[in-house]
Amino acid sequence: MKPQRLNYFFWQSLLLTTSVVVFTIKPLRVAALPIIAAEIPASNQQLLPGQTSTKSVAPIREIRSLNQIEHPLTDAQKLVQSPTPTDQTELTSVTGVNVNSTDKGLEVILETSSKSDRLQVTPKTEGNSYIADIPNTQLRLTSGESFRQEKPAAGITEITVTNVDANTIRLTMTGEAGVPTVELSDSNKGLVFVVKSTTSTTQAAPSGETTSPTQQQQTTPELKPKPTEEQQQPIELEVIGTPETGYQDSNASVGTRTETPIRDIPASIQVVPRQVLQDQGSFRVQDAVRNVGGQPGTNFGRSGETFILRGFTQSNNYLRNGVRDAKAISGIVIPTTNIERIEVLRGPASVLYGFGDPGGTINIVTKQPLSEPYYAFEFAGGSFDFYQPAIDISGPLTDDKKLLYRLNASYYNADGSTDLFRKEYYFVSPVISWQIGKNTNLTFEADYTDLRLRELWGQPAVGTVLPNPNGKISRDRSIIEPTDYSNRRTARIGYRFKHSFSENWSLSNAFQAWIWRQEQYNTTATRLRPDGRTLERTTQVNASSTDAIDGGTTNWSIFTLDTNVVGKFQTGGIQHQLLMGFDLYKDVQGPFARIFRATEPINLYEPVYGKPLGRVTSATNAKTRLDNLGLYVQDQIALTDNLKLVLGGRYDLSTSIITDYVASSVFTQPDEAFSPQVGVVYQPSKTVSLYANYNRSFLQVTGTTAFSGSRAADGSFFQPQRGTQYEVGIKTDFLDGKLSTNLALYEVTLSNVLTIDPVNPRFSIQAGEQRSRGVEFNVAGEILLGWNIIAAYAYTDAEITKDTDRSRIGNQLPNVPENGFSLWTTYTIPKGELKGLGFGLGLLYVGERQGDLLNSFQLPSYLRTDAGVFYRNNKFRLGVNFKNLFNIDYVDIGGSSLSIFRGDPFNAVVTLDWQF
Repeated sequence: MKPQRLNYFFWQSLLLTTSVVVFTIKPLRVAALPIIAAEIPASNQQLLPGQTSTKSVAPIREIRSLNQIEHPLTDAQKLVQSPTPTDQTELTSVTGVNVNSTDKGLEVILETSSKSDRLQVTPKTEGNSYIADIPNTQLRLTSGESFRQEKPAAGITEITVTNVDANTIRLTMTGEAGVPTVELSDSNKGLVFVVKSTTSTTQAAPSGETTSPTQQQQTTPELKPKPTEEQQQPIELEVIGTPETGYQDSNASVGTRTETPIRDIPASIQVVPRQVLQDQGSFRVQDAVRNVGGQPGTNFGRSGETFILRGFTQSNNYLRNGVRDAKAISGIVIPTTNIERIEVLRGPASVLYGFGDPGGTINIVTKQPLSEPYYAFEFAGGSFDFYQPAIDISGPLTDDKKLLYRLNASYYNADGSTDLFRKEYYFVSPVISWQIGKNTNLTFEADYTDLRLRELWGQPAVGTVLPNPNGKISRDRSIIEPTDYSNRRTARIGYRFKHSFSENWSLSNAFQAWIWRQEQYNTTATRLRPDGRTLERTTQVNASSTDAIDGGTTNWSIFTLDTNVVGKFQTGGIQHQLLMGFDLYKDVQGPFARIFRATEPINLYEPVYGKPLGRVTSATNAKTRLDNLGLYVQDQIALTDNLKLVLGGRYDLSTSIITDYVASSVFTQPDEAFSPQVGVVYQPSKTVSLYANYNRSFLQVTGTTAFSGSRAADGSFFQPQRGTQYEVGIKTDFLDGKLSTNLALYEVTLSNVLTIDPVNPRFSIQAGEQRSRGVEFNVAGEILLGWNIIAAYAYTDAEITKDTDRSRIGNQLPNVPENGFSLWTTYTIPKGELKGLGFGLGLLYVGERQGDLLNSFQLPSYLRTDAGVFYRNNKFRLGVNFKNLFNIDYVDIGGSSLSIFRGDPFNAVVTLDWQF
């Protein structure tokens, strides 16, 4: 497809999808939800401490002892007549709603938060509906919306959970023919409502007809007459919730783009909830990825957000709420202020998201508006003059709560442990959600970051990881100049629209624009002289033209449009969930005008800064543009209840245009690629999932001979790099689903890698191949009440398998340790006088790895220890985190023999959170 047509198609599609949104919104009318009611059946079973009732109200994990009760409770009818307690004080947050099928019928779990309160459940009935009002509680789901599920089981038409007011939650269950029979119970996760099912009696068939076995065995929830007023008195329950919001999440959208539990997805997916970031005192996405076995990338140490997964550096694979985001280039920061959780998908994912690196994909899920007023303030401060104040406010903008907002804002300031390094930025992120109708939602999102950065280059390998006759270079030594600066302003704006046509079919449309402006003046190293102490340097200046001296502004813009339809249907007895869609991606970089000037060398052991610049050594001025159209389809097939298949395919058309203003040339390269996906999940039990998958990725290789020889010697275009993965694994849930593990074995091969042409070294050919094989193990969740853990182990064998230089074959890929391990665990005292006091311990082990692709030097292994102490009480939290507790001197990452980044020494961070 010609670039002009692709560009025309992009804007036409944007106008078309916008029209669809407007057309869909206009005719909608808001329908009032039915009012719901309920009933509690009686039982003659005596309730003793620790027992579980199977007919009426199940006892709770902690209930008053017999000597505390004036008259022992002998059945549910007497239980509902218990007097209303008067000692409620704190609000209990419900952070999740789960609807599960059980042997008894249906189970609705309200997952509670950190407090231990005596909850009152006040039931009543209206028509065919059961209503349970729960005071002193508040619904705080991740989405910020009320929970609603239609037809969860035969005989039940709808289940909803909403906030009645700022202090009360209402659970609603509506039956088809009458009021459902509901039992109350408790689990480690929270309050449980059990809807009973019973085999219906077989009715006599009309004369001449027979009743089929299917009709005879059909079950529906048992329906009872309405309870009397006496039976509708409050039920007193004591619920102990988890002391934290949790380290384990059973759902993620990154694997399928649909609402599918992780256990049903044939891929390795890990989630890092916000609670982990808070408990660790982490303010970088790169630190979060380490919790699931990821390693830092090679991009400018503390100022970039690249990462390594399964042996390959990832810089093209960032998503934001499922939409392709900006690349993680040098100096781009991703503030964590508005991040709710981070989802990590291992392996190639081009079938869903288009071009990318083969190791994995990061999906950043941001905080969404809440239906009740919420106000929070956070202040963090610590070593190296670090401090960060932040606010998080949310609530309704209208009385009917159909228009909600959320605003996150922060200011970050830090000097860092290395001389001359400095990072400062302002960040603001508003979100508005509009519930247009019962089945239609439109969310507008934006954020703005103003970053001022003095960027580091690193230190030479000689004097850090290799011997130097002059001794070891000081840990805080910097090779840049005090006059260096990088000013970057980024703005992101977009919307997400979703409309449900019916219970089974829905349309989603999303658009995002990302704009970047940069002014830059950076010093980099070029050569270390034989004396081992004199480092030659150059200064790079972003310029408005090739003869500019003071620098100028360069631009970068990315536009993404994605539209898809999800439908559920049956063919025979086989269930399908079909995803069909297309996305458009436009990436315009530049013009990037840069000049390079000679800079006075620096003495690494006795530095003198501020010397004047020398002559201009070179200049570049270019503009690049990428247009990509992708068409994708995916079918999630449930062959049986425990055997699921995922099939998918994607076709991409890409066009790159590179304009070289120095060489006065324009280079245009079209490419196309097809990316398949096959996955299967077999579940021998409800807690075990065995899976296997085959996936591919592609990444366009472009350029001209004026840049880096990225056009073959015979003049033909390069083919895209292709990643191919084979993976098998097992997912297991323990302790009633509170603890989850994932064990994976994989092989990823990257082909069409550029290597030097042995016939003409000035050119490159695609004769290279890199392969990574490994084993990964992840565990996350709650071991005991108050004891949480997130840990990962990775064995990785990543090497060059093909190259025109045979001496390189077998070389290990740089910065990839053979063995890596991370652990973070916390314990929070759940009750008693010390309730809310918690402790955390973290270990990070990174094995020996190669410093460059030539394997000319090695980076040593290290074991870093972190710790934390915190106190959480109602809406207040105070935490202190200690990083690198034993002050080890370690090398974090290596960019080249001239760019080695050493880890921070011992430092501490104090964080204060207050909700009001």
